[in-house]
Amino acid sequence: MNAARFRFGVNLRGAPSRAAWAEKARRVEALGYDILNVPDHLADLPAAFPALVAAAEATTRLLVGTNVLNNDFRHPVLVAREAATVDQLSGGRLRLGLGAGSIRSEYEEAGFAFDRGAVRVARLAEAVAIIKGLLGGERVTFAGKFYRIVDHLIAPLPAQRPRPPILIGGNGRELLALAAREADIVGLSGITFRRGGAVPPDLSGWRAAEVDARIALIRRAAGEERFIRLEIEALVQRVIVTDDRRAAAEELTVRWPQLSANEILEAPYILIGRVDQIIEDLLARRERWRISSYTVQEPYMEALAPVVAQLNGK
Repeated sequence: MNAARFRFGVNLRGAPSRAAWAEKARRVEALGYDILNVPDHLADLPAAFPALVAAAEATTRLLVGTNVLNNDFRHPVLVAREAATVDQLSGGRLRLGLGAGSIRSEYEEAGFAFDRGAVRVARLAEAVAIIKGLLGGERVTFAGKFYRIVDHLIAPLPAQRPRPPILIGGNGRELLALAAREADIVGLSGITFRRGGAVPPDLSGWRAAEVDARIALIRRAAGEERFIRLEIEALVQRVIVTDDRRAAAEELTVRWPQLSANEILEAPYILIGRVDQIIEDLLARRERWRISSYTVQEPYMEALAPVVAQLNGK
C-alpha cells in the first residue's frame, strides 16, 4: 500500500480585527501549512464561512476548511449552498469538514434538542447524502427520517469538480464508520465527550491499541479499495519540542491522569520530542495507521513548523 503524502493544517480561533485575521492567515501560509481551519462552536470564535472567505482573500495557495461544522446547527441545503459559494469565492480552495456535534451546553444555550449520539450520527448521515448530491450539481429529492428535500438544485456550483473534498471527524465508532463510507478524509480526534461535555472527556481513544481498533473499523467499513484512497487525519492537541520527551510526557499526566507517560508518547494526538524524534514518530504512525494529515491547534503552529518544513508533501 503506497503511503499518502504528508500535509498539515492549523485550527485558528480568531483575531481582534480584519487586519489581524489576514495577518494570521498569511503566517499560516508562510510557515508552509496546507490548510487553515476554523472550528465551529457557539463560543468566542468567528463564524466559520465568512472567516474562511477572508482567509482565502488574504492568501494565495492556502486551503481553507471547517473543522468541523456541527451538523445540527444548520440545514444541509444551506450548508451546501454556503459551501459552494465559499469554494467559488476562494478559487476552489474549500475543504468541508462535518461533524455530529458533542457539547450539550451549546445546544441548550441555542435552544436545540441534544439527542443521543446515535441519533445525531444518523441525522448527519442524511445530511451528508444531501450535501454531496447538491455540491455535485445534482437536482436532489430526498425523503428521510430527519430531512425532506424536493427537486432542489443549488446555484452557484462550487469551483472544484466533482465537489469540494469532505472531511467527517470525531471519535465514535458509528461516526467513523460513516466517515469511512462517505468522506474523502476521516478526521480522528480520539476524544469522547461524556454527558455532553458536562464531565472531563474520555481520552482512552488516544491509546495506541484504541487507535489500532479505530483504523481497523475504518478499513472494514470502507472496504479495501476505498480505504487505500482515504486520507486519515489526526487532530493534534499539544506540540512540545524538547530534548527530554519523557519529562514532558510525565508533566502531561497531571493534566490527563487517564493516560500514562508511555501512552501519551505513543498517541498520534500529541507530538513530543526533538524535531527529528517527532519526524520519526510521524513516519512510524503513517506506516502503522496510515495517518498522513495532521491539524494542530493555533498555539502550537510555530512549534510544529520545522517538522512541516521537512515533511510536507513527502
